[in-house]
Amino acid sequence: MDFNGSHILSIDQFDRSDIDQLFSVANDLEPFSLRKKVTRVLEGAILGNMFFEPSTRTRISFGAAFNMLGGAVRETSEVGSSSLVKGESLIDTAKVLSSYSDIIVMRHPDEGSVKSFSEASRVPVINGGDGSNEHPTQALLDLYTIKKELETQKKTMDGLRIALVGDLKFGRAAHSLIKALCLYKDVSINLISPEELRLPDSYLTLLAKAGVKITQSENLEEGIAEVDIIYMTRIQEERFKNKSHAKKYKGLLSLNNEIYTANCEPNTVIMHPLPRDSRKEANELDSDLYENPNLAIFRQADNGVVIRMALFTLVLGVADQVHMTARDVNWQTSKRH
Repeated sequence: MDFNGSHILSIDQFDRSDIDQLFSVANDLEPFSLRKKVTRVLEGAILGNMFFEPSTRTRISFGAAFNMLGGAVRETSEVGSSSLVKGESLIDTAKVLSSYSDIIVMRHPDEGSVKSFSEASRVPVINGGDGSNEHPTQALLDLYTIKKELETQKKTMDGLRIALVGDLKFGRAAHSLIKALCLYKDVSINLISPEELRLPDSYLTLLAKAGVKITQSENLEEGIAEVDIIYMTRIQEERFKNKSHAKKYKGLLSLNNEIYTANCEPNTVIMHPLPRDSRKEANELDSDLYENPNLAIFRQADNGVVIRMALFTLVLGVADQVHMTARDVNWQTSKRH
């Protein structure tokens, strides 16, 4: 893929060499994401951060990533604060707002909406999540996290054993990750979900064509045995037509330290795209896992910033210019890991 000037809408756009290139740039940018160095490579550039659906990590990490590269951020954080509530079309919104920005990140509750928006935009658009369809940058940061976690155990992505747990029907993070995992060899995936929330057939077909070994189960304890990664997900309550139906699935698949210790290999990594639902009736990841060194969810969230920084530099064509304005930071900050 030629990143320069491209929209980033789907993980389908990436082949393995594209992901390797992105990860190489991300590795180079880690001193900047950790605030050991600063760069002004995007000074004067403007990011339009358009989030028409609630978001914390994705919205703020995109904004932080752009700021760390020296750019400015303009935000729309809900539909109610935009002219869409007045009946303006996405096409008109795209035409206008893309004239105010050099690149746009967009999240929207409707599947395919970001693609439609990008077709009218005058600048590159990055998909920050469109309904239950895809979340490509989440998949990229997840892959980056998996790669780094496996490297500490002298393992590689090829031969990965992973358990995907929870709402696999509506979970766009899981959907994009599954597409990305198809690029690797000898991958085994345990799909663990209530029957009604199983992975859609289109993704099962995709996995089969890629030669991925698949098992499906509703049993958490069996599914998380003998895997390298456990990838937990939240019940996507907002995707249910009848919100009350979502309640019966909450808490069915909940991981705590007792279950982990009894069933998992010693170095099994725990991931979650966040937010996790910490309410008592859901609690898919118990707080007693905080002290478990294999809980990688916060390292995973940290990786979202550097991956998004790498995407910005590649799409805006400045990846080879980052160090031209680099300098050490001149403030004191807390420890960063």
